[in-house]
Amino acid sequence: MRVVIAEDSVLMRAGVQSLLADVGIETVAAVDNGDDLLLAVREHRPDLVIADVRMPPTFTNEGLRAALAARQEFPGLPVLVVSQYVEGSYAVDLIAKGAAGVGYLLKERVADVTDFLEAVRRVAGGGSAIDPEVVAQMLSRSRDPLDALTAREKEVLGLMAQGLSNAALARNLSVTQGAVENHISNIFAKLSLEAGRDENRRIRAVLTYLDSTVVRT
Repeated sequence: MRVVIAEDSVLMRAGVQSLLADVGIETVAAVDNGDDLLLAVREHRPDLVIADVRMPPTFTNEGLRAALAARQEFPGLPVLVVSQYVEGSYAVDLIAKGAAGVGYLLKERVADVTDFLEAVRRVAGGGSAIDPEVVAQMLSRSRDPLDALTAREKEVLGLMAQGLSNAALARNLSVTQGAVENHISNIFAKLSLEAGRDENRRIRAVLTYLDSTVVRT
């Protein structure tokens, strides 16, 4: 079996690589960011990707987003997410098209090496390994689309609804314009607004916000 590991912690990355090597599983690439994960998958066409959720540069959901992009580019690519966090909306996206070849384990619950290696083999073989806590959190999410957003993303969307430009948003929030663009990109993704003209997606995001606000009041 040939594996690509995406994990920003040097110790965690080395530890997983060592565990795999002990049972004859080859790590063909070990990277620390989402962009390099995609490059490694394209180069090596691995049998399995093991990815963390939060990686540079923003440490939000880059790893999981890269894993999703890899599965879209290479349908059926087995992906095992091992993280401290449940990233609700992206976890749903990861599993939405079927749990075959998909795993999502919480690091704090991966205490048994044998269980972890069993999950690795199961996912690589087309099975699934979903942590019960991940399932519970996914099931507990309400149907309000804004529930997928962080508090900061809701704040950004609320200001977008007031008609503020990205530059005005940056000034209002005392952050860089690049940070604002990252928030908006995450909002588009979490609201499932497909790629297209940003002006159209911006309008649709604001309409979703206004619709949700009206329903709640």
